Amino acid sequence: MDPQTTPPRLDSLDDAVETLLASIDGPLRVAAPLGIGKPHRLLNALYARCECDPSRPLHLYTALSLDPPSPANDLQRRFLAPFLSRHFGDDFPRLQYVTAIRRDALPAHIEVEEFYMQSGAMLRSRQAQRRYASLNYTHVARAVADRGANVFVQKVASNADGSRLSLSSNTDLTFDAVDAIVARGLPRPLLVAEIDPELPWIENGASVDASYFDLVVTPPGPYPKLFALPRQPVADAEYAIGFHASTLVRDGGTLQIGIGALADALSHALVLRHTDNATYRRVLQALDPEIERHPAVIASGGLGPFEQGLYGCSEMINEGFRALVQAGVIRRKVVDDEALMRRVGDGSASEADLARLDREGEYLHGAFYLGSHDFYDWLRTLDEDARRSIGMRRVSEVNELYGGRESLERVQRRESRFFNTCMMATALGAAVSDALADGRVVSGVGGQYNFVAMAHALPCARSALMLRATREEPGLPAISSILWNYGHTTIPRHLRDLYVSEYGIADLRGACDEDCVRTMAGIADARFQAALLRTAHEHGKVDSPAPDPRALAHNTPERLRAALAPFRADGTLPDYPLGSDFTPVEQRLVKALGWLKANTATRGAKLKTIARALFAEKAASPEDIEALARMGYASPTGMGEALYAKLVALALRSVR
Repeated sequence: MDPQTTPPRLDSLDDAVETLLASIDGPLRVAAPLGIGKPHRLLNALYARCECDPSRPLHLYTALSLDPPSPANDLQRRFLAPFLSRHFGDDFPRLQYVTAIRRDALPAHIEVEEFYMQSGAMLRSRQAQRRYASLNYTHVARAVADRGANVFVQKVASNADGSRLSLSSNTDLTFDAVDAIVARGLPRPLLVAEIDPELPWIENGASVDASYFDLVVTPPGPYPKLFALPRQPVADAEYAIGFHASTLVRDGGTLQIGIGALADALSHALVLRHTDNATYRRVLQALDPEIERHPAVIASGGLGPFEQGLYGCSEMINEGFRALVQAGVIRRKVVDDEALMRRVGDGSASEADLARLDREGEYLHGAFYLGSHDFYDWLRTLDEDARRSIGMRRVSEVNELYGGRESLERVQRRESRFFNTCMMATALGAAVSDALADGRVVSGVGGQYNFVAMAHALPCARSALMLRATREEPGLPAISSILWNYGHTTIPRHLRDLYVSEYGIADLRGACDEDCVRTMAGIADARFQAALLRTAHEHGKVDSPAPDPRALAHNTPERLRAALAPFRADGTLPDYPLGSDFTPVEQRLVKALGWLKANTATRGAKLKTIARALFAEKAASPEDIEALARMGYASPTGMGEALYAKLVALALRSVR
């Protein structure tokens, strides 16, 4: 489109779909952003139109198609239904292609190909598993170009007069993919924008002239809420991992973190390190009195407040970064001037240099964002200084060094620390983050490999993969997450660097195999160390199968629980460190229902728990009565409801 041309503007989704179909001959090869940049209502209208018309094949390329949870039984329904209504809204437009994929019911002429899935959501979908594309995030634009995408659809924000549009939540792939398509000599894809007033306006790196798009759609209101991730409680193991990881961060450095409870715990620990350093050190002492003398902490980290602050450079900006910005941890600014950044780095910057850095610099860069409603409100209401200091970038800029600005990014990203989560790790240092041994995909590779590789390419950078030492399912014995071997690998062992579990830090960079095995056993749960070392000994990787006696005594859930109990009690380690989307009574119910699930997982446990509930003599407290009313059990009718009311009451007493 001519940059001076005003794109057509439509307020009808049906008209937009008709215009789109009239503009493209033959099969539709549609690309859509991941996460909240996906225009749900437009995609649903397009899907409905193509679903019943086999003459218009549709191939959708996307990722992270977010879908609210659905209750699996009556107990879940009683808890979730009011929460889902409040949190997502009754008018939230579920993606119709997701609903079909869950049932393996996509029509033959419609394909959906994703490179990253909502975690665990599609393990049972054969259609989703068959069409998953295993890609590094930075390779997706190339793959979209290889597939000849001819339509891009994206949700955007608009300025007051509509002359400028912001890609807001998703600058990650659109620019890169359009450039890759044009570079192949293919026609520029039809770019369709759906304006959503709920989407925060982001200026730096995200705003474009409206003429960048070929078609702009403004569907009529009311506008559904943005998809917001419900914030989850942080358990003891997760807090321990977060605090251990926080000691690896060097003041004046660069920070990347992922999402989830481990990232929340890490962010909380970094905030506490800066705002209440004495309490922070007491938590660390309770976890490990030797942590200050750990070689990796001495070589790569620190325990003090952040005098210089950190620069955030992460593919995803999330809840944790909001807390870090608000606490003053994220505040080290960078500018796109290599010479100036070098002067800042070596201490020779002039007053004019520093004034320019303060005036023009940015301290947080991301390629997409995703979080809670509070997080989106924060983005909408940033003051002018914070708004100028946050910018969105292409994923090719954030996730790697080789996009043409390598020398600049090297001086900006000093002392980089890349924190990501994995499901399992092997004793020889490989990581399992995205799929199971049978090949089924849990989530995706995303940017994890990018950041691990970048940690080896940048001077003084480190990659830390965080994992829980055990996996537990209700009614089943605990399973170690540190294994001798596994049938799938996301990060190969030759890229091993740092691992962090609730029991400590394993520094594997450059280690020989024997040292690697011993170090990984040292952060494994005590129950599994001996078997792991016996296997390593059988395969000739260690000279003795004997575990370290200190690790055997230290690495137990009971010791961890006792160490953190005082900090749980005094509020230093709250269940929801970054805020909660649940009401206080719902927070109690989350704990109670978790207890009930664990204590009814087997037939024997279920019978025992039912007996306890039936013969309990204690009357319900006022708080329990309120929780029972929230579940609809204030006046149970029938034997079934009465039994469940007693079970929930027992669970509430048990977690009090």
